[in-house]
Amino acid sequence: MVNRPTIADLAKAAGVSVATVDRVLNRRLPVSADTAQRVVQAAEAIGYHAIGLLKRRVIETPIRRFGFLLQKREDVFYSAFGQELARATASSKDVNGKAWVDFSEELVPRTIAARLEAMAERCDAIAVVAVDHPHVSDAIERVTRKGKPVFTLLSDVAQSSRKAYLAVDSRKSGRTAAWTIARMAKRPGKVGILVGSHRYLSQDLAEISFRGYMREHAPDLQLLESNIILDDSRIAYEAVVQMLQTSRDLVGIYDCGGGRDGLVRALREENAAERVVSVCNELTSTTKAALIDGVLDMVLATPIGVLSAHTVAYMTAACEGSADIPDQTLVPADMFISENI
Repeated sequence: MVNRPTIADLAKAAGVSVATVDRVLNRRLPVSADTAQRVVQAAEAIGYHAIGLLKRRVIETPIRRFGFLLQKREDVFYSAFGQELARATASSKDVNGKAWVDFSEELVPRTIAARLEAMAERCDAIAVVAVDHPHVSDAIERVTRKGKPVFTLLSDVAQSSRKAYLAVDSRKSGRTAAWTIARMAKRPGKVGILVGSHRYLSQDLAEISFRGYMREHAPDLQLLESNIILDDSRIAYEAVVQMLQTSRDLVGIYDCGGGRDGLVRALREENAAERVVSVCNELTSTTKAALIDGVLDMVLATPIGVLSAHTVAYMTAACEGSADIPDQTLVPADMFISENI
């Protein structure tokens, strides 16, 4: 019996490594078009048995360009999220995908809308983190009319034609934070709330849910007016310091947006960890150290791997014309305390 050519034989014939052939077959990592074509030609020359699969992977599958418009490049969470979205695109076996990750440093709706429309000129589908505003909704409408599906990430945009919304379940996060503070607070007192912006509908819902739980289950805790911090650590720091200095009976703080570094810095400098129960979002090197040191009590983190995989799968389906895409996909936050990191 004549032995069929193996992957090693194909790699030798194409002048590439076995790992490269594996990447072409399984789309594990990006491979240049020239290299992929060389593998296909070598497979034809030696009679490789999986030539049909190779051609589908390389020739018949169109390149899909996925755009991801996130916030604040220097924020470690968004940086990690961008990397995970790019990784999910490259590793998907269902699409020959190319990721373009961009960041909007400004939270100005007109700026986000302009960046979104510029990205649509180069991409087949877009996923965006944006505030809820008519300028953003109008931009999504215009992009959608061009046949480019738009997905909202982390926070939704009302009154828009977006294809689907993917995020952490804000209602559950807000109530989980409230449960934590209500159970751990050592005495009756005041509770502060940090909100990046109420135009992030996810943060708005998290705050509403937090307040709802507190009204129902912790009547001895007084909720202060929310501090709007624009997800800026400097503003968060100043807000927390002021709360700590003016409300000596402060027993809890919930940061339902960004600004986590400012929260941690203020708690450390004011030596407030013993009297204030604090909950914030996203596990970073700063929040992890704060958990270990007892400065923070709980971190509610976005499972970016799961969210990225869902996003790429839905963008792929939308580009193929599938109608079987959920209107929204909400995942529970990962909960971290000092004992499970």
